[in-house]
Amino acid sequence: MSASNLRPNRHTQFWILQLIGWSGWVLLLVLRDLSFVPAEYMVERTGVFILDALVGVVLSTALRNAYSCAWDMRVGIRIATALLGCLLTSLIWQPIKTLITETEVGSVVDLTDYGLSSFIDVLPFSYSLLLSWSVLYFCIKYYQLFQVEKEKSLRSEALAHEAQLRMLRYQLNPHFLFNTLNAISTLVLQRETELANIMLTRLSKFLRYSLDNDPLDQVPLAFEIASVKLYLEIEKVRFEERMRIALHISPEAERGLVPGMLLQPLVENSIKHAIARSEAGGLVQITANVDKGRLTILVEDDGPGIENPEVLLHGNSASTSGVGLKNIHNRLKEIYGARHVLTFSSRAPTGCKVTVEIPYETD
Repeated sequence: MSASNLRPNRHTQFWILQLIGWSGWVLLLVLRDLSFVPAEYMVERTGVFILDALVGVVLSTALRNAYSCAWDMRVGIRIATALLGCLLTSLIWQPIKTLITETEVGSVVDLTDYGLSSFIDVLPFSYSLLLSWSVLYFCIKYYQLFQVEKEKSLRSEALAHEAQLRMLRYQLNPHFLFNTLNAISTLVLQRETELANIMLTRLSKFLRYSLDNDPLDQVPLAFEIASVKLYLEIEKVRFEERMRIALHISPEAERGLVPGMLLQPLVENSIKHAIARSEAGGLVQITANVDKGRLTILVEDDGPGIENPEVLLHGNSASTSGVGLKNIHNRLKEIYGARHVLTFSSRAPTGCKVTVEIPYETD
């Protein structure tokens, strides 16, 4: 249950504040009278104060209804409604005070003397009291509206964040499909139909595997490794024995949650630079460990390396590899902010090493 569902609605809030406010007013009057009124009279006087406060509750509730009617009008009309409303209700309140004072029960307190003795002299006190109530009412009203707008802004920000993540996640499928279908087209042109059919079958498995998950979900690293293996089966059709794979994933790291489709663009980048450019092929190695609450994933290859890897992340590279790596960079930034690390470095004696470091989280 959300916090907003636990909060009382505005109508309930109004009556809670009414009760607290007018009860506080009665308490102030009682505390003031304790300094000069004998204790045996305080019970009756307190009852009269409560009765007078109940009249105040009724009149202030009427003011609230008037303010609600004028709320959508111009500011000048709202101010005029407040000033005239307080004047009218204070004029109504005065004879009621007189009536209460003239009764046997109310005679213990001269409510009309809580301003001055005359009608005109009492008016400023009642008027100022109701005007103070009105100012407090408008302050609370505007604060509530501010909170509503703030919640709307936060919801809009969350939706924009969600849309950004979905866009980045779905961007990977066209990018990956472009490369794979291009390879299948080449096989068809070379009349290697059997290999093309195998590649299409594995492609369908990979797509079903990747599309079964919500783009916003994080998945265990073991699940992501299984997805990468499907991808490598597709590439194995192209490179056969030229492609060598090494996986070193600790059991603890396998349970760590990572964004879906995190590894595929990194592995694809290694294949492009370490295997596709070499007749002898090359090695792609994935290592994952957990240390001090951080999940570290390394994707390494023994190719010639990349002269300026930062251009792929921050530059305007239009290559498919650049698109995939920038996508990973943007997704990690959206999800983890400053809590993530994504770096490229040289690998001894040759090759490139990609390091991804994120907070270690599990289901």
